[in-house]
Amino acid sequence: MTDNNPRLTSGASVSARSLRDRWLAYLANHHWVARESLRGLFQVWLASAMTWLVIGIALALPTILYLILSNASNLSGDWHGKPRISVYLQSTVSVAEGQAFARQLGSQAGDVSSLEYISPAAALAEFTERSGFGDVLQTLDRNPLPAVIVIEPMSRQAAQLQLLIAKLELEPEVESVSFDLVWLERLFAILSLAERFVIALGGFLALGVLLVIGNTIRLAIENRRAEIEVVKLVGGTDSFVRRPFLYLGFWYGLGGALSAWVLVGLSLMFLAAPVEMLLASYQGDFAVSGLGFGESLLLLAIGGGLGILGATLAVGRHLSRIEPS
Repeated sequence: MTDNNPRLTSGASVSARSLRDRWLAYLANHHWVARESLRGLFQVWLASAMTWLVIGIALALPTILYLILSNASNLSGDWHGKPRISVYLQSTVSVAEGQAFARQLGSQAGDVSSLEYISPAAALAEFTERSGFGDVLQTLDRNPLPAVIVIEPMSRQAAQLQLLIAKLELEPEVESVSFDLVWLERLFAILSLAERFVIALGGFLALGVLLVIGNTIRLAIENRRAEIEVVKLVGGTDSFVRRPFLYLGFWYGLGGALSAWVLVGLSLMFLAAPVEMLLASYQGDFAVSGLGFGESLLLLAIGGGLGILGATLAVGRHLSRIEPS
């Protein structure tokens, strides 16, 4: 049996519109609170700027260290995190024999990841370009440099690498083998230690940001104590009372992250030229890289997230103590 009661139909319609209106009112309130919170910060711009600068310094320090570490990793990136074995061939080995020997080594899939054969002529040309002693080398009656096979081994285990080197030294075409694992292991150990240091320092400074924002929000709560009591007296919910302070913490964190971004950029501009000049003196072509788009967004997200977290902790602790009398 069909119920054509118009009152039931209109009741369902009113309920749907009411839910939509409540959702739009909720969003409008968030928009108004966010705008008013930001406007309030600009009304006391000097105090806000000082807080933003303190937060920015705390966020900029680990960010700068991260960039230094990232640039150091890029500088050592030519080795791709793997040791290289340089196999110097006998001077009596011809180019054809050297290339055949390189193909023979390349077929050892279990030991060799990749290799490159460098002929004596190519080695001389590269040495002349990098050393700057081209005029001196031209006076020699013959090429003093041997052919070289540069090998990237599959394994980084010291025992297996030593076994591979021993096998190479037994080959009749090989005069000597140069192995660079030791200093590379030291380099990667230093980079790993630096990564842990940056993470630890970032954690301590993030805690400092939480304390700064939490203390600032606590002062804001105390300054609006009478207003909070009135709102609670007329039935304001905890979420309604908490909302302005959460947005306040978000704006503090976001503004501090923007300050950190500016400080990092200025620091890189100050340091980039001397670093690039130093590396250029070593025949190096290197440019200092700053924060990319994704890293900049991550910095802003971290700042805003720390602001919300600090405000949440402060509001949860201090707001519950304020009750209308």
